[in-house]
Amino acid sequence: MLDTHNPDQTESKPLNTELETLAPEATAATTDLSIESTTTQPQETVPVTPVAATETPNAPATTGSVETIAAAQADAHADEPDYDAADFAAALANFDREQAAESAAAQNLTAEEVIVTGTVIKVTDKHVVVDIGLKSEGLIPLDQVLDVNGVSKFNAGDTVEVVVEREEPEGGYLVSYEKALRHKVWDKLEEAANTKVPVKGMVLSRVKGGLTVDIGIKAFLPGSQVEVRPVRNLDGYIGTEIEVRVIKLNKKRGNVVISRKDLLEEDQNAKKAVTLATLEEGSILTGTVKNLTDYGAFVDMGGLDGLLHITDMSWGRLTHPRDLVNVGDEIQVKVLKFDKDKQRVSLGFKQLTPDPWLDAIERYPIGAQVRGRILSVTDYGAFVELEQGIEGLVHVSEMTWSKRMKHPSKMVKPGDEVDTIILSVNPNDRRISLGMKQLQDNPWEQLEDKYPTGAIIEGRVRNLTDFGAFIEIEDGIDGLVHVSNLSWTKRIKHPSEVLKKGEKVRAIVLGVEPENRRLSLGVKQLQPDVWDTFFAQHRVGDVIKGKILRTAQFGAFVEIAEGVEGLCHVSEAIDATGKAVSMDVDTEHEFKIVKMNEEEKKVGLSIRAVGEEASRAEVESYKEREKSPKGSSNASNSSSSSSSTTTLGDLINWKQSERE
Repeated sequence: MLDTHNPDQTESKPLNTELETLAPEATAATTDLSIESTTTQPQETVPVTPVAATETPNAPATTGSVETIAAAQADAHADEPDYDAADFAAALANFDREQAAESAAAQNLTAEEVIVTGTVIKVTDKHVVVDIGLKSEGLIPLDQVLDVNGVSKFNAGDTVEVVVEREEPEGGYLVSYEKALRHKVWDKLEEAANTKVPVKGMVLSRVKGGLTVDIGIKAFLPGSQVEVRPVRNLDGYIGTEIEVRVIKLNKKRGNVVISRKDLLEEDQNAKKAVTLATLEEGSILTGTVKNLTDYGAFVDMGGLDGLLHITDMSWGRLTHPRDLVNVGDEIQVKVLKFDKDKQRVSLGFKQLTPDPWLDAIERYPIGAQVRGRILSVTDYGAFVELEQGIEGLVHVSEMTWSKRMKHPSKMVKPGDEVDTIILSVNPNDRRISLGMKQLQDNPWEQLEDKYPTGAIIEGRVRNLTDFGAFIEIEDGIDGLVHVSNLSWTKRIKHPSEVLKKGEKVRAIVLGVEPENRRLSLGVKQLQPDVWDTFFAQHRVGDVIKGKILRTAQFGAFVEIAEGVEGLCHVSEAIDATGKAVSMDVDTEHEFKIVKMNEEEKKVGLSIRAVGEEASRAEVESYKEREKSPKGSSNASNSSSSSSSTTTLGDLINWKQSERE
């Protein structure tokens, strides 16, 4: 017998002719063996050739054993009904034919990939079980029939077309729903690819490198073919219906590659041609926002993108284009510039409305009180939005009457609503100056009445500088004590020599300037002026004693009283003999006051004048001595001398004689 399942086996062994004479009971006993063998036997039966007894010496023994078995079987089943051997053989042959027919049918279906219509029996977690008309069921892998939401497209009782692929070792036939679809739509897809006709499909899922799209069968849409520009997030397309073009087919492998980009580019080019033909500067168009950047938005005007710069979006201030528009918004824009050669278009949005600065002077007169919202705060002030497109600046100096505020953020922050006063408007520069302190009482206006000149006040040292000390006399009011007004007697180089930050001091008001917000104070004025005392007690010609404080090329400064200095010019530092006197620091000399200026507080001193004064005193002393008698000889000389004029030579001779 030929075995089609085993090509190496070409012929079966000869059967014993006596097997045909077995009793029905023996045949029935071997039913199980026969049925089991039919599953592996070929579908056709080979006629049995009789063999002579002489050719089979073992036949009698075989026959005898069979007869013995038959007899035993007959005794065992004596009570069972008798079976017709011919009927059993016919049933067995019929079963073999059915098995062979089913196997042949399955082989034909597998080899030719014939589409078979089946009925869904049930849905498991791995397969959809289908009745395909064979003894065993067909198994469709579950992932082939899931929709976008992961739910099976078929339920029990539904009809489905499949292609039989192979028989599974565990039982049943593996069938393919995708192959059946592919066979049905392949011709249409080939025609669509050749004619470049677009087809519609449903995006099923995202895969590596692109998307899976159902166009009758599953096709691959590369990520680079989804849009004209690269797309970062492909998940947003899942579950949407799109129109695509078939660009590649492989029937043997069953692969289909599609593109959406080609269709979009063709549509874009068609719209672009129409747009270029009608586009001109000044025209107003409706476009769709395609993309946002830090510097503006790109607007699709029909196949052609134009740039809407952030400065042309609003008359007011925008930190980012998203504050005004979002991707996908349809907006009206005005064509500002159009370069046909480079196909570049500049667009404007704010140009669709009048410039609010054109009548800003009329709407915001000087002195008017307006309310606005703080947009931003800087080191030098705060910007206030009065309306869209109109901003004003409140300078830090216009926020409060106090000079102590270090930063505007101490008073306001972005988003605050504030009341302001219009100080000035400049439409050409698009600037408005605002003030906040003008809404408060100016403490400097009443300061002159509150602190008149000569009034004594008490305050705290708030700050020390090289030129003086600031004294806070009340909140927001500081007075300046200049370094020259700290002491009558000391030469102070820095206020820290006599004052400390934070200490309380008394001072006298020297002057008030409300318009300049200045208050001059003095500390030394609380003490008597030593100059006034000096000028009251001394006159020109007085000889006083003084100490050299410092020297210069033109002379020496001399302390002649506490806090009072005089100047001895170099021409006056000469003794009686005409010799220059050494003016060393800290040395003391006698000086004669030769000049006094009370207004300028200046005193002129001289050493030479002191010598001249001493000479005149000596002359008078000499004259007195000549008048007194000292002897006869001297008397005659004296009378003669007294009768004549005394000369400088006489005085010198007298001085020499005194030394001898």
